[in-house]
Amino acid sequence: MKITDLTAHAFAVPSKRTSHDVPWVWGRAAQVYVELKTEDGLVGIGECFAYGVPQAVAAAVTHSIKPLVMGEDARQIAQLTHKMFQKTHLWGRYGVTTFAISGVEMALWDLAGKRAGKPLYELLGGAASTQVPAYASLVRYPEGHAQIEIDAERAMGEGYTMLKIHQVTAESVGMARRVIGPDVPLTVDINCEWSPFRAIEMADAMNEYGLYWLEEPVWPPEDYAGLAQVQATSGVPLSAGENWCTDWQFKQAMDAGAVTFVQPSVTKVGGIAEWLKVAHLARVSGFEMAPHSPYFGPGFVATLHLIAHTGQPRWVERIYFDLEVPLFTEPLSFAGGSFSVPQGPGLGIELDWKTLESFRLKDA
Repeated sequence: MKITDLTAHAFAVPSKRTSHDVPWVWGRAAQVYVELKTEDGLVGIGECFAYGVPQAVAAAVTHSIKPLVMGEDARQIAQLTHKMFQKTHLWGRYGVTTFAISGVEMALWDLAGKRAGKPLYELLGGAASTQVPAYASLVRYPEGHAQIEIDAERAMGEGYTMLKIHQVTAESVGMARRVIGPDVPLTVDINCEWSPFRAIEMADAMNEYGLYWLEEPVWPPEDYAGLAQVQATSGVPLSAGENWCTDWQFKQAMDAGAVTFVQPSVTKVGGIAEWLKVAHLARVSGFEMAPHSPYFGPGFVATLHLIAHTGQPRWVERIYFDLEVPLFTEPLSFAGGSFSVPQGPGLGIELDWKTLESFRLKDA
């Protein structure tokens, strides 16, 4: 079934704020969604990671990926994905190029599910469960700010069964722990700030409050040996992977013993099939899966399908704030701390294009 069009749409939807007395870096959630059309009239949708660089990612889809897939058979997902990777490698194997490929590959799978009349998880072979527990992933606040406690308490009240914070002091970790109690898993995401030596110091200090994992403590994110040193010396389980692309980087990290939890991001790693390759590597190599998914559109839904299908991760990451407008024509179902996997064909959701049009980035 020939591909007749590929369009990249860049939007920046404002976020809702729970507090107005703290600095807020998530004023707008900029993201790129793709539409892939075929000659039978079907349309597949996907999401490319694009925080901070939506114009660049949209340009990569339009000028680099589109010429490679036009007129090709949309049913040949593996062949097309290989072509996209191989023909773009001179521009960089990772980063913006792989973000663009991820969204287009996702749209191909959405098309496949729609053509088969099956939800993605069923197309992949079924689901361990169609209810996916979620953890609340708080944004970073000023260290020691009361909003940490306020949001932690609110999240527990809404049924979330694990909490992630993005703070960098032991004091803030202690604040979250006191609110959620001793039995709720607590994780801390550092976003690649420290040297291995500093990371060991801070892991020891924070672990007074019982860390389930410490996430990306080391700069640069591909310092696999440094991560392995921190984990072995501190004894604190580490997680990383949102900044690794393709199964090749994940294999290098696993071979180095860099982490306990690997965190592929479906909008960054290379798409659906590449995420599944990482999941297989993790399973046979004895690593845990904790995928990265702080986004709101098709990428989040794809992550639900993948977790449901593999049954490996215990939670889906849900960034803890809402957008000013809904992205989908029908909201996702969340109850009792879990998301229900959509049951429609493909991803099982439709974007509300009419509402999104008001937030289009004109220069993308």
